[in-house]
Amino acid sequence: AEHQAVVDAVERYGVEHPVLDDPELATWKQYAVRAWPTLVVIDPEGYVVAQHAGEGHARAIETLVAELEAEHEAKGTLRRGDGPYVPPEPVATHLRFPGKALLLESGNLLVSDTTRHRLVELAADGETVVRRYGDGERGLADGGAGAARFSEPQGLCLLPDGRVVVADTVNHALRALDPATGEVSTLAGTGAQWMQGSPTSGAAREVALSSPWDVAWWQGRVWIAMAGVHQLWAYDPEAGTVEVAAGTTNEGLVDGPAAEAWFAQPSGLAATEGRLWVADSETSALRWVDVDGVVHTAVGTGLFDFGHRDGDAGQALLQHPLGVTALPDGSVAVCDTYNHALRRFDPASGEVSTLATDLREPSDAVLVGGDVVVVESARHRLTRLRLPEEAVRVDAVAHRTRREATEVAPGSLRLDVVFRAPSGQKLDERYGPSTRLLVSATPPDLLAGGAGTGTDLFRELELDPSVTEGVLHVSAMAASCDDDPANEYPACHVHQQDWGVPVKVVEGGASRLPLILAGLDA
Repeated sequence: AEHQAVVDAVERYGVEHPVLDDPELATWKQYAVRAWPTLVVIDPEGYVVAQHAGEGHARAIETLVAELEAEHEAKGTLRRGDGPYVPPEPVATHLRFPGKALLLESGNLLVSDTTRHRLVELAADGETVVRRYGDGERGLADGGAGAARFSEPQGLCLLPDGRVVVADTVNHALRALDPATGEVSTLAGTGAQWMQGSPTSGAAREVALSSPWDVAWWQGRVWIAMAGVHQLWAYDPEAGTVEVAAGTTNEGLVDGPAAEAWFAQPSGLAATEGRLWVADSETSALRWVDVDGVVHTAVGTGLFDFGHRDGDAGQALLQHPLGVTALPDGSVAVCDTYNHALRRFDPASGEVSTLATDLREPSDAVLVGGDVVVVESARHRLTRLRLPEEAVRVDAVAHRTRREATEVAPGSLRLDVVFRAPSGQKLDERYGPSTRLLVSATPPDLLAGGAGTGTDLFRELELDPSVTEGVLHVSAMAASCDDDPANEYPACHVHQQDWGVPVKVVEGGASRLPLILAGLDA
């Protein structure tokens, strides 16, 4: 709801299409959107012709647009022309939307210069450029400092042999930088994004990754915050393998054994001897993994609660944190990105406090002596702060997502996930059911019946009349293949989306809840 943050995001991600800033969600509500991202295709006459939730719809939209283009060219309703985009003036700064930082053994600081697709080594003052790694062009290329290419690199960590592991986020890869020679090589990933059904373990260069956002050396392996699939993975440099270490790919906040836990865009990692700390961005949470592989939550309650509130961790609030840093006293500093603040959690007291405010989208911090150096991403710089004896007190500001709860009737609720195979495709039933539906709730008591996994994209849910509000968590998947009898090996496409739908149980509420995966609700 902060306009400058939208302006910054447009520049950060190189968005060249028009962007509507809709802080009151007026347009969102008019299109009955219940998931992000949602794509609505509108034809030149203003009619909605398709709606898609989630990702992976590029092929379907490409086919649809080609059909619409021909149809409206013939009708004379298609107008061609350039868009209104005007690129911003280049700014002369050493960094542009930097992501993460690392203290090198030399005392210098290595920073991922994310939107310029390179790494920058700064002297200990955090300002003087010593060296740049990468030619500044987006790409995936190994080689020397002047020839290597990255694509929006983020997290950095040191290996025992002195090399730096780089989370090369948009290349879906792990890279290695040798600071002594400037040589860059690829450790893991294929350059393609992991999709449902892809291998989840194996030789590191043969397994696809998905938006690795941060890396940390812990328990003899490189742990990876795999933001794109809401999981933690691990890379073993000796064996040359990667595997899933925690998370199910479902998006949400569920603690417990690693294989059963849910994360939501984990984006920051910090390792101590007994804990791996995780900044779990989309749930505005601080999580941790213990040495027995059990996931715990220190701060945060779920996808829909966020804000700036200090005090007891059980009621404290963060807002989309991207970074976490272990401090010498056993506490951790949290880069509370959308609160523009540096926060602190003390496990000994269970208290959350604020160390600094007026930081612009801090995304990472590193400990340098008695100071903490913060990556101020939207100010394009590093900022050095003294660790204060006592935390700054901040008046509590709590938020709940502005999405209005869907009013549903008590008792039976029909859940329909709408999926129409895109033009030229059909559901792939060759190897069994091609659809999957997983339903759960927060609190779990909201559902008296209908929770669990099934293969139909519809479900009769039974709501407990004693629970008046909560969130329905719905995860749907459908696989469709190109419908061309002449093609012996048709290409197949996976459509997947996770919804968190806030609901309020009231008399006279809806008895049917439609969620659109692809197509239009008839």
